[in-house]
Amino acid sequence: MIDSRAVIDPSAQIDEGVSIGPFAVIGAGVKIGKGTEIRSHVVINGPCTIGCDNLIYQFASIGEDPQDKKYERHEQTFLEIGDRNKIREFVTIHRGTTQDESLTTIGSDNLLMAYAHIAHDCRIGDNTIMANAASLGGHVHIDDWAILGGFSIIHQFCHVGKHCFTAMGSVISKDVPPYVMVGGHPAKPHGINSEGLRRRKFSADQLATIKQAYRTLYHSGLPLAEARTQIVAAADASEELRIMADFLEASERSIVR
Repeated sequence: MIDSRAVIDPSAQIDEGVSIGPFAVIGAGVKIGKGTEIRSHVVINGPCTIGCDNLIYQFASIGEDPQDKKYERHEQTFLEIGDRNKIREFVTIHRGTTQDESLTTIGSDNLLMAYAHIAHDCRIGDNTIMANAASLGGHVHIDDWAILGGFSIIHQFCHVGKHCFTAMGSVISKDVPPYVMVGGHPAKPHGINSEGLRRRKFSADQLATIKQAYRTLYHSGLPLAEARTQIVAAADASEELRIMADFLEASERSIVR
């Protein structure tokens, strides 16, 4: 299942059942799990570990050196990709840097559409979607189930919480709390991601709880610190609010507001 025209470094570890198309280039230090399909002209450089049952489309560039002037050539940095991801045409994903933890990670069951860019030291959870040309600066964290609209731009060191939705062309320079929809340049909040939450089987009571937290955060007129305190106090009785409270307490860049 490996095309004779593919170029594969002898040190690469390729599990049984991996498919590699013509003119793909697999570099040193690359590990690819069973069932993964790599189509023509894909370039994968290591150190890089790719899990099982991924589908990587033509002309993607995976595991390349970081676009960071502090990066020294041949530094030992890494990329880890989970299982069942779809990585479309011309997606670019870079390894980490020693200025962080030397690691870029992508979870499982993600859809990265054409021309999406994931910079060095990013952390992507599970079940996320990055639409066409969505781009992450270095050190960005994207939590599970977040959806980034086409041409969304995320500034380095930002954190996008679980179940967020960013509209097409959003420019984000601060953290986005869980469940929140944002859009614009600069991005502003536009309610909660109700439709996405319903699709994930959130109950009416859970939606009501999240909406009340959103009103506390954005419509109460309270300073951010006081709004955060109220949400933290209410979180003991609500798992979904605990997710938001933990996010707000950990935020270092402040939030889109």
